[in-house]
Amino acid sequence: MPPPPKPNQITCLAKGDKNYPCRFNDLYDPPERLYIDGDLKLLKIPMVAIVGSRKASMEGLENAAAFAKGLSRAGLLIVSGLARGVDGAAHQATLKLGPKHFTMAVCGAGVDVIYPKEHLDLAKNIRKQGLLVSELPLGAPPQACHFPRRNRLIAALSIGVVVIEAAERSGSLITARLAAELGREVFAVPGSIQYPFSSGCHLLIQQGAKLVRNPQDVLEELVF
Repeated sequence: MPPPPKPNQITCLAKGDKNYPCRFNDLYDPPERLYIDGDLKLLKIPMVAIVGSRKASMEGLENAAAFAKGLSRAGLLIVSGLARGVDGAAHQATLKLGPKHFTMAVCGAGVDVIYPKEHLDLAKNIRKQGLLVSELPLGAPPQACHFPRRNRLIAALSIGVVVIEAAERSGSLITARLAAELGREVFAVPGSIQYPFSSGCHLLIQQGAKLVRNPQDVLEELVF
């Protein structure tokens, strides 16, 4: 029998493997294989996603960090997509809390192909204190068609999705709507009606997402 994978070693999980996340079974098209760079044991921790604009405002970045810290301190693993803006801020804030706080980056490329390039150091730190995850094979480059499919994995893994800032036609809203279809909780942080990256959050609230002002508002709705 081969030895178990070591933490921070890239592992390929096939659908049906005992470590394969059961929440993917809620998808009509669960990934046949999952590539993971990090500690497989972390897949058992309840997860919440924090997503939002790549061009987030300073307030948006601060909100992403505040929600990530509050939810991580409550025992949740923070999931996002390694993108610029809100995603990066959520990952960074979780890592800064220290070694007992974990974050997962679901990638739109192979886990060995970091995108965007300015997040190379961030990805390196996530490997040590979390996981990089992708359904794409090693060496797969980032492509536009990969990111909507990446978003469905974020939605499926999470017990809830928090949208910090988003335009009305953004990937974050795709993630939120997929989450709602899967029966996950959806939360949105409101903003100025004059700010275009608040319009997507306001639309989600109109459609039934819970308006949240702080991490406690999220925690009150989650069971984990």
